[in-house]
Amino acid sequence: MRRVAPSLGIRAPSLYKHLSDKDALEAAIISTGFEDQAARFEAATENCQDPLDALARAYREFAGQQATGENLDLARAAWAFAYGMTTLELNGRFPPDADLDAAWRHGIDALRPAASTAGSTDGP
Repeated sequence: MRRVAPSLGIRAPSLYKHLSDKDALEAAIISTGFEDQAARFEAATENCQDPLDALARAYREFAGQQATGENLDLARAAWAFAYGMTTLELNGRFPPDADLDAAWRHGIDALRPAASTAGSTDGP
């Protein structure tokens, strides 16, 4: 509550006038995210020739940019990591004793510092 309140321009105790507890705040944030996502998807598919393609593009943009603070290079790297790890796991390419949870944590941790220090780009 203390971290969220300043971004809204209020003090943490004031949040309790609108939400009962931290769980209610979390639910409100998630709900707002889904509403934002739905609005983007609806806008992307209105009056277009290929709604499926438009929906996929809107999802890709929303998911990658939201998770990486609008850093497109980091979004691409995170997607490649997740896709590669998932594909390798589904195809049984890891040794039976591989700690995949640890590998995922290390991969995400390796990407995390870039999220806070790198800027957004629109390069290829």
